[in-house]
Amino acid sequence: MKSYSQIYALFLTLVFFTSCKGQVKTELPKDSIKSEIKSVITSTGPNNTTRNIIQDRKGNIWIAAFDGIFRYDGESFTNITSKVSSSHFFSVLEDRKGNLWFGSIGSGAYYYDGKLFRNFTTKEGLAGNDVTCIYEDKTGNIWFSTGGGASRYDGKSFRNYTTNEGLPDNDINSIIEDKTGKFWFGTRGNACFYDGKTFTVFTHNGRPFTNVRTIIEDKKGNIWLGGNDGLWRYDGHTFTNFTENFVGYVYEDKEENIWTSSQENQYNINGSHTTIPLTFEADSRGTWALSRYDGRSLSNKKPTVTLIKPNAGMIFGILKANDGSIWFGAFGVYRYDGNTITDFKDKEGRK
Repeated sequence: MKSYSQIYALFLTLVFFTSCKGQVKTELPKDSIKSEIKSVITSTGPNNTTRNIIQDRKGNIWIAAFDGIFRYDGESFTNITSKVSSSHFFSVLEDRKGNLWFGSIGSGAYYYDGKLFRNFTTKEGLAGNDVTCIYEDKTGNIWFSTGGGASRYDGKSFRNYTTNEGLPDNDINSIIEDKTGKFWFGTRGNACFYDGKTFTVFTHNGRPFTNVRTIIEDKKGNIWLGGNDGLWRYDGHTFTNFTENFVGYVYEDKEENIWTSSQENQYNINGSHTTIPLTFEADSRGTWALSRYDGRSLSNKKPTVTLIKPNAGMIFGILKANDGSIWFGAFGVYRYDGNTITDFKDKEGRK
């Protein structure tokens, strides 16, 4: 019996070694980490900090939080990564093929095709294991913002960009490609753009934009930057500052309204605004608000701004879902239907 146990233990060791050895390949393997069979289905969402929210082509809402990646199908939440990784998750992307990518802090990035997971770390060529943002460019390359630089993955191998290549800082917050093909990088240092050959620090009146947390391009081709210097829009010629308050997240909805999460301070917003205070059961960990800049008035000197003050602490990702509701991340995930806010944490998480 003892001999049988030893042989069985050896067999398990060989199986484990073989599966781990397969992980070092850069190309997607035929076999990978366990599928979502072990996922946990609950009636509540994350009970920790939520950093990013998207809606996929099927209408499911995906949430990247410190206690996992959650999928919401309109009725229940499924913690997709509960048995895959205990890392904090920061980012989620659905690529053009319908596959999902998840960015974690400490464990790199995960690829998920609906059945199997694949983990990419520095061993596979990723620039760093702290992945804060994931972006797909026009040609289908996947970009990763990491604490060790920016990584581009073409499906077979990684190409990394760091201070050695001209980036002003290796700690990357945000990456986008604009309509002209330039890539923009928001870093903990200065924001910059890349024309395929050279990185250029982006400045206004000789001053760089520092610690830009989010960069987006709107439907008109304007570049928006949110970070330490507030909220700025650049149309290729002219700069417009909308607030000097710290801005963490910038999002454009289908109606071309611009949504931001920002610190309250004195709301030195350049424009007329209406404040909607909302009280509900949640943690009050700071004075942050959602700001909605009306897309029809953004060309005016004083655009119309609606401030929504949910009393939820620091606010991160923003999503306008297909049904018109606004989802946002804080300590947990919340949904605003235009009148009330739903807090999806469980009772213990709300304490």
